[in-house]
Amino acid sequence: MAALTVASKANQAITLPVLLVAQYIKEAELNVKIDVEFKDVDVLGSPVKSELEFVSNGKPPVFASSQVIRDLLQTFSFWQRQSEDLVYEWIARTQGFASTDFKSVEGPLLELDSHLTLRSYVVGYTVTPADFAVWGAIRGNKVAYAAVKKAAMLNVSRWFTFIEETHSWIAPAVQALNAHAQERRAAKSKEGASYDIALPDTDKGVVTRFPPEPSGYLHIGHAKAACLNDYFAHEMYQGTLICRFDDTNPSKEKEEFQDAIVEDLALMGIKPDKTSYTSNYFQELYDYCVTLLKDGKAYADDTERERMQHERMHGIASKRRDATADENLARFEEMKRGNDEGIRWCVRAKMSVDNPNKAMRDPVLYRCNPQPHHRTGSSWKVYPTYDFACPIVDSLEGITHALRTIEYRDRNPQYNWMLDALNLRKVHIWDFARMNFIRTLLSKRKLAKFVETGVVWGWDDPRFPTIRGIRRRGMTIDALREFILKQGPSRNIVNLDWTTFWATNKKYIDPVAPRHTAIEKENAVTATVKGARVAAYTEDKPKHGKNPELGTKKVAYSSEILIDQVDAQAFMQDEEITLMNWGNAIVRSISHSLNPLHRSLVTSLELELHLQGDVKKTKQKITWLATSGQELIPVELVDFDYLITKDKLEEDDNVDDFLNPKTEFRTEAVADGNVAELKENDVIQFERKGYFRVERAFKHGEKAVMFCIPTGKENKGK
Repeated sequence: MAALTVASKANQAITLPVLLVAQYIKEAELNVKIDVEFKDVDVLGSPVKSELEFVSNGKPPVFASSQVIRDLLQTFSFWQRQSEDLVYEWIARTQGFASTDFKSVEGPLLELDSHLTLRSYVVGYTVTPADFAVWGAIRGNKVAYAAVKKAAMLNVSRWFTFIEETHSWIAPAVQALNAHAQERRAAKSKEGASYDIALPDTDKGVVTRFPPEPSGYLHIGHAKAACLNDYFAHEMYQGTLICRFDDTNPSKEKEEFQDAIVEDLALMGIKPDKTSYTSNYFQELYDYCVTLLKDGKAYADDTERERMQHERMHGIASKRRDATADENLARFEEMKRGNDEGIRWCVRAKMSVDNPNKAMRDPVLYRCNPQPHHRTGSSWKVYPTYDFACPIVDSLEGITHALRTIEYRDRNPQYNWMLDALNLRKVHIWDFARMNFIRTLLSKRKLAKFVETGVVWGWDDPRFPTIRGIRRRGMTIDALREFILKQGPSRNIVNLDWTTFWATNKKYIDPVAPRHTAIEKENAVTATVKGARVAAYTEDKPKHGKNPELGTKKVAYSSEILIDQVDAQAFMQDEEITLMNWGNAIVRSISHSLNPLHRSLVTSLELELHLQGDVKKTKQKITWLATSGQELIPVELVDFDYLITKDKLEEDDNVDDFLNPKTEFRTEAVADGNVAELKENDVIQFERKGYFRVERAFKHGEKAVMFCIPTGKENKGK
């Protein structure tokens, strides 16, 4: 008798390998009985927190994925154990596919691809449990699975398809787990995000698209659009996601931005099934524009920009509106040549002069721009507008559902007009609210101005709402996805507070951030500790009191310690305090500055250890650093404030009038010797100071730089 319990909402890259090996055993031995129970949780809570629990023949339960598989195989003896060590080695390697960060799984995938170069199976010349475990780990990780579907790694894709096609029971096993995973959407609904928006015709298949313009870096608003399109395509409907670069403006676009967008999507765990470019369709779009001109549904116009805006606003027809098709085609040809005459003209749709919806008042379809394009060079001198290109390419690429922010709502009739005028396949549109934050600009034009004028360091500045900026500040990808998906596809427009955003992040970093100590250099107080050993010494202490898996650190003890000035000023004579990680002490003497301007400054302290004291009864529980027994590491602690001072800027507000004059705060400090081992991007907690991301690791002669990560409680910060 064997029983397997699975947390149905856990990471499938961990649970699916076990389920497939269990099913493999049942397929091989018809009399085997393994009771599988799914529980609607992210993690099983008793007796050990884990995604799995396996019990057999009265033995103690096991929990780790690789150990559960090992016990399954040892409990049922059908498997001929050739190359047993190699099989178990590859089963252990499945842990490398658990991360949703593509950079983390790319290495294991490439290693597997190389391993499979001349192999049909992971181990040996016949199928083994290693094949099903590795297959399940990849299938359970959507970023790894997307890479396989795209055949990005030929050997892995060949092997993956071969294993699935030669074992018909795999697909039903995956479907069984996915059926239980559907409960995730119900959980999101309870949290305030309903995904039951009744998208039409989903039974015919779902294809969504994320269409960024390569004219800047992705910001958190783009992240919402990308995550929602990914969620509906991959998680809710098992469909297709296309990333299409809307590269129709050579004046603004760069390959640098395009490459950055691809990388940022991968960092967010979003792996499109296909990447395309509007520029791939320039010929088709040109031909469709010619068709509209011939059919009298578009016209060429040389009205000056300001005059055109005035006429559209007041419902006045352009003087060129009734030009003949031949005249319009001739002018479009001049535009195509990119000469001085062509630059004067644009092509407008002949929709309406005075429609109450001003988006329908003869919008521009094509403009002339002689500047070379970053992909097509000088092949074209005319470029379609987004409003013309988007619906056409959506239809041509088979997009079934166009999910876009609500700011496009007035342009939805325009979108449908294009498809009707050209007799193209219709696309369903769903509007969702864009994500706005207080004291934050999401306009790429305004963000670019901040970069160009030196207000910030660059597009990855930690004060910026770009994906790179918030990542540099210390946001985890898992927290980012959770926060965005909790907002859901709602149409309600709200101004979000960054405190909620960073509070979500804290849930992810707090359990895994090692604890360290830092003391501010300015006016740091030296305290003599009576009762301490004469010679300094160290003890091993856990890096995290609630997470022993993080290991231990060296804590130094000496008869002289450093204390923060703010703590020292709070002490009373003969007060009993707690020295964290040491014990209680009594304040026997407090010396203050003799300078009449700084009488409140404490210059030295004398403490007496009272280790038998009750730490629960002390008011002051402080951090400290031994001055001997360790090398104190110089660190710079950096905090940030909002770039602008007004919660919501109105359209007529001048951004420069609301720029925050001081947004960067640097504090010199010293930290415990363990900080010397930290690497760039590590996340830690300086106890009683907050969470920090290592921007620059310590090198001898060069201090470490730490960026403060907001937790949702600070007044400063994004």
